[in-house]
Amino acid sequence: MNAFEIRGGKPLSGTIVPQGAKNEALQVLCAALLTDEAVTLTNVPDIVDVNTLIELLVDMGVSAVRPDNNTITLKADKIDPDYFTTHAFKKKSGKLRGTVMLAGPLLARFGKAYIPQPGGDKIGRRRLDTHIRGFEKLGVDFVYDADNQMFSLDAVNGLKGVKMLLEEPSITGTANLVMAATMAEGVTTIYNAACEPYIQQLCRMLISMGAKISGIGTNLLIIEGVKKLGGCSHRLLADMIEVGSFIGLAAMTASEITIRNVDADHLGIIPETFQHLGIDLKIQGDDIYIPAQEHYRIQKFIDGSILTVYDHPWPGLTPDLLSIVLVLATQAKGTVLVHQKMFESRLFFVDKLIEMGAQIVLCDPHRAVVIGLDKQMPLRGINMVSPDIRAGVALLIAALSATGKSIIQNIHQIDRGYERIDERLNALGADIKRVNLV
Repeated sequence: MNAFEIRGGKPLSGTIVPQGAKNEALQVLCAALLTDEAVTLTNVPDIVDVNTLIELLVDMGVSAVRPDNNTITLKADKIDPDYFTTHAFKKKSGKLRGTVMLAGPLLARFGKAYIPQPGGDKIGRRRLDTHIRGFEKLGVDFVYDADNQMFSLDAVNGLKGVKMLLEEPSITGTANLVMAATMAEGVTTIYNAACEPYIQQLCRMLISMGAKISGIGTNLLIIEGVKKLGGCSHRLLADMIEVGSFIGLAAMTASEITIRNVDADHLGIIPETFQHLGIDLKIQGDDIYIPAQEHYRIQKFIDGSILTVYDHPWPGLTPDLLSIVLVLATQAKGTVLVHQKMFESRLFFVDKLIEMGAQIVLCDPHRAVVIGLDKQMPLRGINMVSPDIRAGVALLIAALSATGKSIIQNIHQIDRGYERIDERLNALGADIKRVNLV
């Protein structure tokens, strides 16, 4: 079993560049199915989840050319419709949740699609209702095969534009429905749509392919269907979760780090959230500079009450950064309530932080109170297991700040979302080794 062996307690220094955005990559890779012309994507992260989706696209009949690890040209001109009913499709597509977004493009272009039960992180129930109900409104019939855990979707009479109000501003749901609506007959309006930067990026890419979309950046998207879409070139944004992770790493290890090419205009309240936790950071053009800080103090609300940090749909804080916030708070001066609203299992890794010496009260599956130690009692290295992508990197950051040696097992979870994270952090002075545990 592959694991990371980390010797912590060392200050880091230098410059690091965030990878391309994982969550955007999964959307725009699926969007390449909307045309039989070439689509070139740059700044694509070379990570397990993205590479698994690319492998799946190739298995479907898409040609893929990669002149380098972060650039790919896709051409979906020879799709094999029989592949979607095979066991191989079900097995590979069930490995990550992003494959659910294959359905929108396939329905738009071929009138049929199949969705397996979602894979990916085990962070609680992640339902597909927003996707399926939205497709129904566009004129899609669906059947669920319980034995094979597969949804079969069929647009028998073609997709028809409609007004819809989403029950939740699901990011993947919005992406799926927008892609389907680009080639539906008539006009589709999606209210309560997600408006994250990656949805905005997807819409801009679709427009460059010939789609007609307005309302980008708002929660009301209007899509006028077209007959055909063409090829395009598209650059992915920097991964905001990596940016936030590196900010947290700098503070926890009292390190001077510059994060370059962060696409600062698309970070929303992420920098401000870390400033509320006492982090001294400066946005310099498109870079973020974090000086070495021996101490950082958690702010309070204006009335003097304890700060609460919680996740919320954009422009609120992404839930993917709450694990970093929680770890960061363990060595701050002050107290914070971390409220994970969207998923019920993402805080269960705190038992490992408590074992490392952190003072955390897990109130329930959604809330944890962190009492900062102000670096007076450093965390200590332990053996642990990465439960999911984001908790895995949070534990890695904790281990890098801890005294002694830590072992993190199940690092496949970390590799799913972070490109060569050990090599890139070692270049800053970290001591991370990949080891095989017998």
